[in-house]
Amino acid sequence: MTVPSARVWFLHHFQVALASITRLVQNPFSSMMTIAVIGIALSMPAGLYVLLDNLQRLGDSWKGSTSLSVFLQHAVTNPAARELADRIGAWPEIADVELITPEEALDEFRRFSGFGSALDDLAENPLPAVLLIQPLAENDNPSGAETLQNKLEALPETELVQIDLQWVKRFHAILDMARRGILLVGVLLALAVLLIVGNTIRLEIQSRREEILVTRLIGATDGFVRKPFLYSGLWYGVTGALIGWLLVVLVLWLLAGPVSNLALLYGSSYQLQTAPLDLLLVLLAFGSILGLLGAWLAVSRHLAQIEPE
Repeated sequence: MTVPSARVWFLHHFQVALASITRLVQNPFSSMMTIAVIGIALSMPAGLYVLLDNLQRLGDSWKGSTSLSVFLQHAVTNPAARELADRIGAWPEIADVELITPEEALDEFRRFSGFGSALDDLAENPLPAVLLIQPLAENDNPSGAETLQNKLEALPETELVQIDLQWVKRFHAILDMARRGILLVGVLLALAVLLIVGNTIRLEIQSRREEILVTRLIGATDGFVRKPFLYSGLWYGVTGALIGWLLVVLVLWLLAGPVSNLALLYGSSYQLQTAPLDLLLVLLAFGSILGLLGAWLAVSRHLAQIEPE
């Protein structure tokens, strides 16, 4: 393609794109209705994704979510327990190790159990030393915690390793189920966007039937006739994606205050994360693709039915 022909090609596309925008502006009510429906359809999976991401961040911020309690044998002395804690703390999968000596454990039990005077009659301390172990973030999951549990149980000083993974497994299972649900909702709403754009373009084709017949009579090609409708579908998708992103931002802004207040009641400083800019780019890309695809399907089906006799 030579430079003059390329310039003409770009100029023609620019004119067609501008003309399609003008048609949308000339019919503001119907255009905004279509754009609003597309925006709502795109905002639902996007908003659910952002909320799920916030839920994942909240789960990751819970310190001790998969912490392990290692009960040492009674024969292990305090110096040996401290040496073991230092050795375990140097493991690459460990974030933090806290040693609770038998004396500290008994003192804590005396404060909270209500059996203070009765415990004074004990001949010896029955409680062992305990190591509270917090794995690193990449091991803060059911499979990583179970692997670490097996490694700790193999130590000769270990009597028992206690870990409650049941709620962690449920949490990750719920997140996996939510991801699949969002994917399914996204697919269904993407099909809805295709139908919305396709039906809108079909109505536009019918309203411009006489114009299409005239252009075909003077020798216009299918590509020339198809181009304005494809640009209309593109603008529907782009503006709908922008509306969808604004809806997500608005909903998150409305929820930010109540979420922060609820977090403060639980002594947390958690803040709801807003919609990232990457989400806008993804929505614009998907909106453009769905708009073009919906317009192309409608044009391919209905434009062939308009032929000059």
